[in-house]
Order: sequence, then C-alpha cells, then structure tokens
Amino acid sequence: MSRMTDPKSKTRVLIAEDDAIIRMDLKEMLEEEDYEVLEAGDGAAAVQLARDEQPSLVILDIKMPVMDGLAAAQKISEERLAPVLILTAYSQRELVERAAQIGAMAYLVKPFQKQDLLPAIEIAKGRYQQLASLADEVGDLTERLESRKQVERAKGVLIDRYGMNEGDAFRFLQQAAMDRRLSMREVAEAILSGSVTPSP
Repeated sequence: MSRMTDPKSKTRVLIAEDDAIIRMDLKEMLEEEDYEVLEAGDGAAAVQLARDEQPSLVILDIKMPVMDGLAAAQKISEERLAPVLILTAYSQRELVERAAQIGAMAYLVKPFQKQDLLPAIEIAKGRYQQLASLADEVGDLTERLESRKQVERAKGVLIDRYGMNEGDAFRFLQQAAMDRRLSMREVAEAILSGSVTPSP
C-alpha cells in the first residue's frame, strides 16, 4: 500500500470555538504541525463548513452559540462527515459520556498543551477509521455505536489479557471476522464470552 511521506501534509482541520483567543491558539498549534485550518464561531457554521469543505477532523467546543458542540457533533457524526474531537473546559463525566454516545471520537479538557492535542487528534482519526469499518456492516447510527462499544470492550480484553496494542487488537478483530464470515460485533461478543481467543 503506498503511503505518503508525511501523513499530515495538507490535512485539513476545522475548529469551531466561540472564544477567539482559544481559537487562535489552537490554529497556531495546528499550523505549526502543517495542518490547514478552517474556522467557525458556532456549531451551525461548523456543520455547514464540514459539509462544504470535508475536513479530515473537526474540533468542537461544547459551549457555543446558535448550536452547541454536542448538537453539531451529532449532525457531523450522523452524516459521517469527519471524526469529531470535543473540546471542553468542563471535565464533567456526563458531558464526556454524552459526547461519546453521539459519536465524538475523543475529547480534550481545557486548558491543554500541544502535546495533549496531537495524540487526541490521532486517537480521534484512528477510532473514526475503525467506526467506518463497522459502518460498512451496520447502517444505523445507534447500532453502529452499540457495535463500537462491543468492539471497544473486546479490544480492552485483547489489550489487557493478551498484551496487544490498540492497532493489533483491532486488526485481530477484523481478521477473525473475515476468517469466520462474522460481523465485527459478533466477533467482539465471542471474544467477550471467551469463545474466540488469539492463538498463543
């Protein structure tokens, strides 16, 4: 498979944040890493820009005028426009859980540094690719998120019990699904029940 020398070159990221200073800081951090940055000041503008510009990633603040970040994240996820990274000054558990339920791939609590931002972007993009594989099997968003939960749990078992990293665990799930002609959710459930295990 041919791979570009710099996987980040010309990667387009959309930032939706109503605080101009935070938006400027974020833009600067991303541009230093060679990302192309698009900006929106509210959730509704972010959804429209995501439709028009098809960015590789959308970073949404939760608290925004017109449409908040969670509502925007839900629309962007339902339309499968791009992975969503949620920014919040509130480390409240319920907001983070709600963000995950509506399809956000990762979150970041403000204030943050560049060394926090970049791994969060990679996590969001990686999880989105995994979810896209599931989406080929399952059309409905609720079903997809349910399948993703089972796959995440199964990956956790493979990581904790068999010492795999996240990428290897996901590849094992994909391979087992192909070998057995099962959906990834069925394989995840089999791993959780112990009826499918990696060979020693």
